[in-house]
Amino acid sequence: MGPRYLVTGGAGFIGSNFIRWILDRDDDARVTNLDAMTYAGVPATIDELERYRGHTFVRGDIRDIDLLAEVVPNHDVVVNFAAESHVDRSIGGPDAFLDTNVVGTGRLIETAYRSGVPRFIHVSTDEVYGSVAEGFASETAGLNPSSPYSSSKAGSDLLVRSYHHTYGYDAVVTRCANNYGPYQFPEKVIPLFITNLLAGATVPLFGDGGNERDWIHVTDHCSAIDHVMRKGEPGGIYNIGANVQMSNLDLTRLILETMGRDESSIEYVEDRLGHDLRYAIDSSKVRDLGWEPKHSFTEGLSATIEWYTHNARWWKPLKEAT
Repeated sequence: MGPRYLVTGGAGFIGSNFIRWILDRDDDARVTNLDAMTYAGVPATIDELERYRGHTFVRGDIRDIDLLAEVVPNHDVVVNFAAESHVDRSIGGPDAFLDTNVVGTGRLIETAYRSGVPRFIHVSTDEVYGSVAEGFASETAGLNPSSPYSSSKAGSDLLVRSYHHTYGYDAVVTRCANNYGPYQFPEKVIPLFITNLLAGATVPLFGDGGNERDWIHVTDHCSAIDHVMRKGEPGGIYNIGANVQMSNLDLTRLILETMGRDESSIEYVEDRLGHDLRYAIDSSKVRDLGWEPKHSFTEGLSATIEWYTHNARWWKPLKEAT
């Protein structure tokens, strides 16, 4: 039998792409996909993953101690994608973020440690560093989260790190830049803008669009996690970015240009509360493991637009339900 992975949050965007990444490359791998199927867990994504013989879906919550006791043992690694992840939703109601991202992660890693799972990979975000005025944040930079979402992720990062320092457990944290690609829930900016334009609507741009982000294709992120999982140092932290720094206005203009629209499709809206100006991370440490991104942003964006164009049956019900 091949390696046994427990992937939490595997009905979501990055988690489901990671499952495909693993199973497309190893016919002998076995993946247990644990997901609570909140609004961001898409049944159509689970249906698509069922074509893999190595995939087993378990509906459940990482806060459920009894369920974890049944599901977690006998895996070689836990890869934790399960999280509440939308900043706007965290501003409107932070309780679910604290509960899932901190309490849930704590229960998951405690069960993994007590069950003897050899390695735990916790997937986090560059937002824990807060706004970086200039330069690039390394893994040793201080945490300065700004939103309830990023604060809950910072808390879960520290909790995971404590299991290495206190118990010597092989718990690793990855912190990634903004992802884009297929199967992303259409509340996030790139799929939101693409699907709005496909539906003939405008795109809502916060403030003056000057906020800057780094963009990485989701499969490049999955490749980096795979490198960390196989080669990363025990207890390490790894930033994952593609060095595609871009303002939200420039991003919007590129989407409009690629889709044959002009700036009349932009609707400038009131800025988000506490909106961080710039995220920027130094990912040289993960590159030292032999990883590098394969997608140029223009190529990846065009492919993403094409995917949403041809998969309206996947995203339309999600937009209609929100």
